[in-house]
Amino acid sequence: MHDRIVVGLDGSAESLAAAHWAAREALLRGVPLHLVHAEEWPSPSDLPVPTGEVRRHWAQALLTETADELRASHTELDVGIRSLDGRPAAELVGVAADANMIVLGSRGPGTMTGFVLGSVGMAVIRATVRPVVMVRASEDAVPRRDSRHAAREVLVGVDISRPCDALLTFAFEEAARRACALHVLHSWSLPPLVGYGAAYDPRVHAQLEMSANASLGDVLEPWQDKYPDVGVISRASAGHAATELVERSSEAGLIVVGRRIRRSSIGAHIGPVTHAVLHHAKAPVAVIAHD
Repeated sequence: MHDRIVVGLDGSAESLAAAHWAAREALLRGVPLHLVHAEEWPSPSDLPVPTGEVRRHWAQALLTETADELRASHTELDVGIRSLDGRPAAELVGVAADANMIVLGSRGPGTMTGFVLGSVGMAVIRATVRPVVMVRASEDAVPRRDSRHAAREVLVGVDISRPCDALLTFAFEEAARRACALHVLHSWSLPPLVGYGAAYDPRVHAQLEMSANASLGDVLEPWQDKYPDVGVISRASAGHAATELVERSSEAGLIVVGRRIRRSSIGAHIGPVTHAVLHHAKAPVAVIAHD
């Protein structure tokens, strides 16, 4: 693997915010930043050749100007640029096949609640096993004078029935780099009969919650031993995982969720929790592919 962070740049406010977020992340990791613009150009039979040339000049200017802006803000940052012809998702996945991370902008909310994940972003997430971070054009994503991420916790959602080393490794390492707390959430569902009328027993609920929190503590114990400087806040509660993560997202600097790698003839799948968090969270979202 080549140590570098790849950013997809298309000129939108979201992609520019992603570039600034990625620049701070590259400085934290001490790795170069690569700005990439990819576009599937029309063939000469579709549009006059000069139109394609104009677009290429525009893409080169976008990359150069953004790189210059980032270098001015972060004098120690190593920034490279690359313009590619082809389908954006496929080109980005190919370029970043051996990178540390891919960072993309996510479209703004418009009249909807939450933000709308673009087709390129969703295609990249499905096609790569590299960590993908989706960034919206928010206050925390724009340039910062101190060249650091906002001082907010890292939030990670885990499933204790299927703990994932890749997910926890990423979350703990991010919290360690940022010198911030790591908030670990696990949500579980009540048995079907527990919540119905006279069948509901608060003692059963309390016992289930105590058991879930003990299990979560067991999962996290080796990670806390490995990262003793990371302050961990863990909580297991009854409810829907996506709802819990979205509600906490306004207090987080980064949300970490998983995508299970499914080797199927029908293609990759993004689970419902990750899908909901990507569309509605208020903080950058890192999607970690894992077995």
